[in-house]
Amino acid sequence: MNREVLNCFINSCAIIEDMNDDKLIHFNPDKSLRADAIRNRRLLLDTAERLFEQEGVEDVTMSAIAKEAGVGKGTLYRNFTDKAELCVALLDEDMRKFQQETLEYLGACKNASDCLKWFLDKAASYVIKHSELLLEAANQGSVNMLHHPAHFWWRQTIIGLLNRAEFEGDKSYIADMLYVMLDVQTIRFQLHVQHYEVGRIIAGLQMSVDRLMQTD
Repeated sequence: MNREVLNCFINSCAIIEDMNDDKLIHFNPDKSLRADAIRNRRLLLDTAERLFEQEGVEDVTMSAIAKEAGVGKGTLYRNFTDKAELCVALLDEDMRKFQQETLEYLGACKNASDCLKWFLDKAASYVIKHSELLLEAANQGSVNMLHHPAHFWWRQTIIGLLNRAEFEGDKSYIADMLYVMLDVQTIRFQLHVQHYEVGRIIAGLQMSVDRLMQTD
């Protein structure tokens, strides 16, 4: 997302207090835009998504996106200052769906340990599915995914679930540990250097929760 939208997003973040001090960040990124601006933005996102699927995120340039979309570079850069911000914008829709699914699931889930294991499974699966987009955003330097509001709520959710489980250890540190294990760089290292299968990564996260709850 561009800087103006990002600032609007940050200002519109609301922390939902519920269920033993759970902190789940929900956001409303709606912004008043002219109809033509909305169409151009949607066109650029659809074009970028198609090119990324065909050629890979790393190999597609901003110039290629503008050319394929049939718009000038000025239009492209008014919407996205670089490819990293465009990647973040593409991630937004699934992130919103993930947040809504999380709010609904955790509202019905009764066992805090099971809730946390479910959330870590879903978060890791999100990173694996979108790893190329996340990696591009991280590598470009303009977007730090560990601090991005749409991503940082994962850490807040982990803390909320540790609170719900009445975990008595250092919840902040444990949340950091689990949160970093969900970072795209960490997961890509496990997948492509360690050659872990996806199931092993998910099982390892869930085992960590079980061990933490046993030693609490």
